[in-house]
Order: sequence, then structure tokens, then C-alpha cells
Amino acid sequence: MSQELLAIIEQMEREKGVKKEILFEAVESALLSAARKVIDVKPDEELTVSLDRHTGKIKVFRNKEEVTSVDFGRIAASTARQVIIQKIREAEKEVVFNEFQGKVGEIVSGIVYRFEKGNIIVDLLGKSEGILPKREQSPKEEFKQGSRIRAYLLEVRKEARGAQIVLSRTHPNLVKKLFELEVPEIYEGIVEVRAISREPGERTKIAVWSKNDKVDSVGACVGMRGNRVRNIVNELQGEKIDIVRFNDDIKEYIKAALSPAEVSEIKTDKEKMKAEVVVAQDQLSLAIGKHGQNVRLASRLIGWELDIRTKDVPVADGLTKKEEVKEVKTPKLEEESGISLEELSGVGEKTLENLKNAGIKTVEELLKSGRDGLVDIKGIGEKKAEKLIEEAKKLTK
Repeated sequence: MSQELLAIIEQMEREKGVKKEILFEAVESALLSAARKVIDVKPDEELTVSLDRHTGKIKVFRNKEEVTSVDFGRIAASTARQVIIQKIREAEKEVVFNEFQGKVGEIVSGIVYRFEKGNIIVDLLGKSEGILPKREQSPKEEFKQGSRIRAYLLEVRKEARGAQIVLSRTHPNLVKKLFELEVPEIYEGIVEVRAISREPGERTKIAVWSKNDKVDSVGACVGMRGNRVRNIVNELQGEKIDIVRFNDDIKEYIKAALSPAEVSEIKTDKEKMKAEVVVAQDQLSLAIGKHGQNVRLASRLIGWELDIRTKDVPVADGLTKKEEVKEVKTPKLEEESGISLEELSGVGEKTLENLKNAGIKTVEELLKSGRDGLVDIKGIGEKKAEKLIEEAKKLTK
């Protein structure tokens, strides 16, 4: 038993990276608990156990006098074995945690293992299990058991049962990392991703810029016959992707961001980071997009508030008149207005509408309302309120 125990401890140090002294102390502690169960000790007596680091021999002392016990000798081996097994499990958990902690912010691959209360449990190629929470799932995507899946590694948490690996299919950086994998020029640093705005399952705008004048940033991302961006669209199960050329000239940048709409005129207020964008009547719906999606994504991409208006049109008598359309504004992006509610992950349009009707316009205002304040809002229960607060805290970190 002595030599076998030493051999196991040395093997653990080599393979699991657990220091021998930690194992020795753990075994001694467990053996001491076992010894107290089989050896009578008076209140004024001290019981100690020592494990010889060189021979592996186990000794029990009562007030520094060695004690021999047939019962203790019988259970010592099984106790030591249990401790070693426990430490091996702890070491394996630590190895898994450290491995995936180093991959936070990267894409990991796996297979859909099972479904649990709306969450997807992913087998990360036999190394561990990851969880894709419902809030981090794209609303337009569907996966079946056994399906291959790639996801953004959002965070790794230490829990009693092991590392909790949280995945995301809605994070904007998922798109960025997919472009890095698909476009060599981005991976090599020749082309940079300057900004991303995304509405998962619907549409993403990504602004790119080239360090090399000979390399077209947009062309590199699109690829020959559009194969590169098509691969990413397929990975995202049909999510539309607009590739925008970044420009230091804010007016040119706004024009590119509002594509496919054609912009007639732009008036900017650099201090307030606002822009009034004028488009022809037939370009208005393109500029705004379905449910305001195009202008909203463009605004987030460049970090400016955009107001879309139609230009004057001629009438029969030679005068001009304004088209009778409502002015379209994007959520304010200045510091004083805070983070838009649209940035919250996994929040439906109905919930957003209820929040805004209750006077909550920003993430900061949501946090100030607290759980009790949110529960009073129509359509928001305790669980939904807690999830909203959790997502809001992530954005304000």
C-alpha cells in the first residue's frame, strides 16, 4: 500500500498538475478523521496522523506516542483511495476550468447533447459540457439533438459541480470571430473590424477597414463570388449581413452604414454626435428598414443619433413642399441618454414596448427601477424582471 500510494501521488502530480504536498496533506486529513472513528481518544488527548513522504508509511500518534490499531489499518487504504479519487476529480475540474477560461471570447465547437428548460446543453467534444441559455439563443435558429454547433464562449464560472461554461449565439463578437476564421486578411491583421451592430437572427452590420491600400476591405470579406460572407450567413442560419467600409469622414461613413439606401444630403452636429439624413421619397423605406431596423443598426454602428427625413419635392406651380412623413429618429447615443434598451440580449419587441410605455428608455433606467419596479409593469413577472436586470448589468460592466 505504501509504495502504491506514493506512485499514485507522483502520477497525479505529473498528469494533473496537483502538487504532491497538497495531496499528502489531504490524505493525512482524511486519515485523521478515519482514525478518530476507530481509536478511543480522551478529551485532553491529541490525535495526529503522519504520512511519510519518502516511504509512504502511515503512522498514528496519541500525544506524540505511536498507536497501532487493527481497525485503522484496515480502513486506511480505502480512505486514502477515496481521497485520491476526490482530488483527481477536483484536479480534472480545475484543468477544464483553466482550459476554457483561456478560451473566453473565442468560438468553440460541440454537439447538441440535450435540451433543458429551454437551454441547450452542448457536448464540447468530450472535454466538458457547455450551456447555451435561452437568452443567448438566436430567435430564428433551430437545433436538433446531435446537431453540430459553434458558439461564442461568453464566460466560465466555478461551481461546486465543476466549471459552468456559458455559450452565446447572439453576441456581436460571434460574427466578428466568424469573419476572423473565414477571412485570412482579418486574421492576419491586414483588415480590421472597426464596429459591429447586430440584431440576432435578423441582420448584422459590420464596419471594416484595410491597413493596406492595395487590399479592398469589403471585397476581402465578401470573397470570390461572395463565398466568404455566404459561409457566415449559412452558419448564422440566414441572418443578413451588411459589410460597410469604415471611413474617417463621418458623412461618407453614414452613407455606407445606411446602405442599401441612397443618401441625398447629410447635416451633422459633431458636438452632439447627431446627423440629419435626407433621402428621396423612394429611398425612405430602405433607409429606415423594416420596423426601423436599418437606421437603428446604422446608428449603433457609427455611434451617432440619426434622423431620417425626405427631401423637398417639386409641385406643379414650381414651389416645393415637404413630403408628409414622420421624422424618424434613432435612440439617443450620447452619454447622458445611456445605453439603449435594444442592446439587451434576448428581449422581445413586446417587452421593449411595455418598458418604454412605463417610461423606461435606457438600460440605466431599468436598473434604477429594480426588480419590484419592473414586476409592476404589464407582462413582466419576477423571473423576467430578474433576467432583465441580469442582462442590464452585463451591459453596464
